[in-house]
Amino acid sequence: MTSNKKYFILNKPYGVLTQFTDKANRKTLSSLYNFPNDVYPVGRLDMDSEGLLLLTNDKQLTDYLLNPKNKHEREYFVQIEGIPTEQELDKLREGIILKDGKTLPAKVKIINDPNFHARIPPIRERKNIPTSWLSIILIEGRNRQVRRMTAAIGYPTLRLVRVRMKNILLGNLKIGDVKKMNENEVTYLMK
Repeated sequence: MTSNKKYFILNKPYGVLTQFTDKANRKTLSSLYNFPNDVYPVGRLDMDSEGLLLLTNDKQLTDYLLNPKNKHEREYFVQIEGIPTEQELDKLREGIILKDGKTLPAKVKIINDPNFHARIPPIRERKNIPTSWLSIILIEGRNRQVRRMTAAIGYPTLRLVRVRMKNILLGNLKIGDVKKMNENEVTYLMK
């Protein structure tokens, strides 16, 4: 790792754009940390999504992680409205047809509540409709893909938190916190 290369992990909060400026004056990454001018996000998380975001000025690493040919896994913990059956989850596992074509097969399972900090603002809850949590692992990254997938089987996404990109984990990084990656982490990510 050369000294001019910079690598950061961020736990992106809800309501923050994955960019540094915004003409509409919405919250951006620059409101969270004083990132160097040459550092950019690796991929995106929607404004209403949370969790792991990598930022770097290493264009080679960015290309490596974003190239669909490399099939790097991205894992999301997703709170949905309702409790799906295994047959409904099988549709996601097999690939589901969206407006922009069929998704690649996803790894999907129901998980226990990960007990994240409460989101601000809180999610919409209805007293008569239970919620459940899924782990969804994708190897592609279409616009709002997870939300569109769960909606397509009748279970709207209430909260979405990316917890892993390839072999880098969100871990216990607090919401809004930034961590500089060390040389071992970057080497591990490139494996």
